[in-house]
Amino acid sequence: MIQQNQTITQETETLETVQTSTIRSDLIYGLEARPPFVESVFVALQHVFACFVGIITPGLIICGALEVEPTDTTFILSMSLFVSGIATFIQAKRFGPVGSGLLSVQGTSFAFLGPIIAAGLAVKEAGGSPTEALSLIFGLCLFGAFVEIFISRFLHLANKIITPLVTGVVVTLIGLTLIKVGITSVGGGVVAQRNETFGSPVYLGIAALVLIVIVALNSLNNNYLRMSSVVIGLAVGYLISIPLGLVNFSNLSDLPFITIPIPFRYGLGFDFGAFIPFAFLYTITAIESIGDLTATSAISGEPIEGAKYFRRLKGGVLGDGINSIIAACFNTFPNTTFSQNNGVIQLTGVGSRYVGYYISAIFVILGLFPIVAGVFQALPQPVLGGATLVMFATVAVAGIKIISCVDLSKRNSIILAIALGLGLGVTFEPTILDSLPNLIKSIFSSGISTGGLTALVLNLILPGKE
Repeated sequence: MIQQNQTITQETETLETVQTSTIRSDLIYGLEARPPFVESVFVALQHVFACFVGIITPGLIICGALEVEPTDTTFILSMSLFVSGIATFIQAKRFGPVGSGLLSVQGTSFAFLGPIIAAGLAVKEAGGSPTEALSLIFGLCLFGAFVEIFISRFLHLANKIITPLVTGVVVTLIGLTLIKVGITSVGGGVVAQRNETFGSPVYLGIAALVLIVIVALNSLNNNYLRMSSVVIGLAVGYLISIPLGLVNFSNLSDLPFITIPIPFRYGLGFDFGAFIPFAFLYTITAIESIGDLTATSAISGEPIEGAKYFRRLKGGVLGDGINSIIAACFNTFPNTTFSQNNGVIQLTGVGSRYVGYYISAIFVILGLFPIVAGVFQALPQPVLGGATLVMFATVAVAGIKIISCVDLSKRNSIILAIALGLGLGVTFEPTILDSLPNLIKSIFSSGISTGGLTALVLNLILPGKE
């Protein structure tokens, strides 16, 4: 069991080395403690502040890439916040076997951006509307979540198949393949490409300013400023963009006062070929959630071995899957555990799961008022690009860190080289698959699925051990 926990620890990009005894002495409120109302709200707001941008950014990127109408984009962003509140409550409260019972914040996963955008663009290229693209996407997200639910019952087997080498390859490819999305936003986005203003000095200057602010704040010793660097960078870029005429507030006046959550607003579609990358990524995010939950358990002064710990892992991953089903039903994208809140627990010394109830309430309230999502929907593409370029590159670095924990023997080096080569190859030149059957093309059109499946298969069939 100890060896298994060590392997799990290596598989996450966010897990820091911690000493449980030290953490216990630093905690002000442990897992089952009930902090006073004012303190709970104050700590909850810090968690919300740390996770807010990460929750809404995937929706902004996806809707921007698919050219979804502003009103629909605002609705989807509102639902991202609303569902994050529900999902966080499920994790903190724990309903029977569902949920970890930890102070674990849930939010929209970045891992699915590539396949989601690819599936949506395929619908549009075939003559479909953005609404039809969303229908397919939410169907794929919903049915794929059952893969994670299944995996939650067999975590010990998944941990043997999805090894650190496979996880490292996938996480690295997620970051590297998304950099194109980030740099497109830096240049002004899809609309700028169409009206020939892409890459204008104004766009590049704003994106550079956002990037510089984020890097500068990350270089400071103040942990609060470091944790808030992305939010502050976006705020600076947003404010600079207003006098330059890059922020359009005209749609805000058309928004309703309150957003009513409408299940299946865009319907549900399905395509088996497009489903494969989603199923594979749900497997990977399940393994990553194990790492996040292990970190949260350790930071909260709870055991990271034994039956109680493993029960929390299974409940947390099961909660991930069920929360992703809820997300698809309410017209938003897959949810997963967020690592950002682990830093907040360390800084505040509050690991109480009851704080999660307050976090949940805040996210639900924010999601019900569309003005919140509407303000972020108006975020200029260069501002978003300056931030996401850093975020996506950081994901790639996290993957490299996971790979660095693996013994790069001749066998593992070959697996790594072939998986990265094929994954990046189809990303750089997707037309190479045009002559293949549609099913094969759909499966391997994503560099993440191509590289990840290659690493998985080679790791199983090549002789030797990782």
